[in-house]
Amino acid sequence: MTRQTGRHRTASRLLALALCTVSAGAALAQERRLSPPLLQYPEERIPSYNLYGLPGLIEMPTAEMAPDATFSTTLGHAGNATRGTLSFQVLPRVIGSFRYSLLRDADLSGSRDGDYYDRSFDLRFQLLKEGTYLPALSVGLQDFVGTGIYGGEYVVATKEVAPGLRVTGGLGWGRFGSYQSFGTTGDRPGLVDGRPDSEAIGRGGTANFDRFFRGDVAAFGGISWDVTDHFRAKLEYSSDDYELERTVTSSFEKTSPWNFGIDYRFKNGNQLSLYHAYGTKIGAQLSILTNPRTAPVPGGNESYPYPVKPRNPARLADLGWTTDERRQAGIRRGLEEALDGIGISLQGMTLEGNRATVRIQNRRYQAVPQAVGRTARTMTRALPDSISQFVIVLTEGGLPTSAVALRRGDLEELEFDSAEAIYARAQIVDAVGRTPRPFPDTYPKVDWSFGPYLAYSSFDPDNPLRIDYGVRASASVMLTAGLELAGAVSQRLGGNIADGSDDVNTALPSVRTSAPLYADGSDTTLNRLTLAHFGRPAEDFYSRVTVGYLEAMYAGASAEVLWKPVDSRLGLGAEINYVRRREFDQGFGLQSNTTPSGEIPEVNGHISAYYDLGYGFHTQIDVGRYLAGDEGATLSVHREFDNGWRVGAFATKTNVSAEEFGEGSFDKGITVTIPLNWALGSQTRQASTTTIRPLTRDGGARLNVSDRLYGRVRDNHQPELAKTWGRFWR
Repeated sequence: MTRQTGRHRTASRLLALALCTVSAGAALAQERRLSPPLLQYPEERIPSYNLYGLPGLIEMPTAEMAPDATFSTTLGHAGNATRGTLSFQVLPRVIGSFRYSLLRDADLSGSRDGDYYDRSFDLRFQLLKEGTYLPALSVGLQDFVGTGIYGGEYVVATKEVAPGLRVTGGLGWGRFGSYQSFGTTGDRPGLVDGRPDSEAIGRGGTANFDRFFRGDVAAFGGISWDVTDHFRAKLEYSSDDYELERTVTSSFEKTSPWNFGIDYRFKNGNQLSLYHAYGTKIGAQLSILTNPRTAPVPGGNESYPYPVKPRNPARLADLGWTTDERRQAGIRRGLEEALDGIGISLQGMTLEGNRATVRIQNRRYQAVPQAVGRTARTMTRALPDSISQFVIVLTEGGLPTSAVALRRGDLEELEFDSAEAIYARAQIVDAVGRTPRPFPDTYPKVDWSFGPYLAYSSFDPDNPLRIDYGVRASASVMLTAGLELAGAVSQRLGGNIADGSDDVNTALPSVRTSAPLYADGSDTTLNRLTLAHFGRPAEDFYSRVTVGYLEAMYAGASAEVLWKPVDSRLGLGAEINYVRRREFDQGFGLQSNTTPSGEIPEVNGHISAYYDLGYGFHTQIDVGRYLAGDEGATLSVHREFDNGWRVGAFATKTNVSAEEFGEGSFDKGITVTIPLNWALGSQTRQASTTTIRPLTRDGGARLNVSDRLYGRVRDNHQPELAKTWGRFWR
């Protein structure tokens, strides 16, 4: 093997940082097959993004916000710093970001070969929206959870003073208060200039509350001018003295506080920026913008549904079919074939004189009400005219979840009215006691897939992005309703995840930091092989029992129960797991739970609460014991859109101290789910989900068991159905 020079090593890491940022920004799943395209934006002004990946000038912030729900990925370089940032417009007046930075030639604790990698989080809140006379006013926290090397706070105002000409001015602390400061706030005995020194370099992950808005204060400002619809020029006066860069590197030089820049905005909203910064350096940045509220194919490209077929009044009293078995078999056959043609499986049916109850599996439609509406339309064409009520039971993997009752006359009357009109007359109830038995020939049912996979490990200090690639075969057999045998086998063709270090200084048993050992164990792996039973023990209750090779690292058994009324925003659940470590080759063998750093407990589990907060926000709290035996809680909050997009964040704090946890201090991260129907325009329920963790450590680690109940059932419940009911007639 040839040895890389320092220059080549730095170049490869820069490339890896770029790939890591772009791939995360596109929400690459750990196993994905498709990259969704970029989007057109709503008719709202798109601000410039600065080198910290937030709306701003060159490095200074503005008071602007992006259009609501904007998801942005920026990759910028200036001086000796390269920064990749993911930002999300959480609310119209709140934006958050995660940043991964490379500081070259840095003599800092934790730097490798002269390169220092840093992870940080930002938040910005807009206090005032821009009006006729008043400017927009925002307050921001930069690098408030991290090492603090980019830490700073600011209050900033922005106002359009002429068409296309915007003026910004603000006050800053920390990084933003280090050049030409004119005062100090929060000074108290024992502190230098009122701001405590950061001791988080090399560890990070803690919020620096005692530093917020303390220390030297300085002013910054600038202007931006929309020269044309595509070009924007920017000028800023920076209040950052870059003391850290000048102290720890020999290659950084600043001769001026004035920075200049120009943006080129493409038609789809993406931006390419060029800068002259610090008086000495040329910089550039690419900003890729996506908005879940819009889609590449507005309205989708699925076929038009069947129209409602009105009944013949002369046949309303014809009940002859109720005693004719051949006719009933023909009714079933006709309805089954028609539904199958539109991506819906008929699993069971009960026919009475004036009511038909069908048991269906929605295979195609991301918006469940669309599947309900198409099923109801098809029933008007296939069922006898005497039937006046339809009951549609929704199932997931053979598990009945809810039942939607509709009057046939309402369908005929309201076909050309709004979806809200039919929703007002529909009944959505629990499926217990209302579910027909499955047809004898429904099971067993086999589903399989084969294709390439891509797995990645990000934010390794030695290499920001490690990738494995290969092919994977997956299969599931639904043996009976609710009883499923499933598994997946992979053949690795190449990659470098195994090159990651498993020698992590931690006081906990090695539950996740041993991942490189599993990646290096074998090229042919059994990813999982499980037998799972899903049940309905009582109304409002769901159950799951899963046994086998549960995930790449652990085998055992997992049991879960969920209480979730069909009309409630609240769900409560409990899960208990018995686990054994798998052999590193991920075959059929098991090994002891003893690791060099401690014993992994055989039993872990959680009590969970789920709540729909409204406005698309969902929250989940899990309290219990984690894989390494530590005990604590995980808080997850995500924003979900009607088209299936989800962007969220989570944080786990256990009884393990920050020192025992190691670098990162506690487990935290970001999750992004992109539904493929949003990208393709055609209907599919498949989605690509990725979890971005600044660091993977052993504290707060949870078993990766598939098909937990809440995610399986909630889309078929009333609160979720109401959100997308507008697609009932689509």
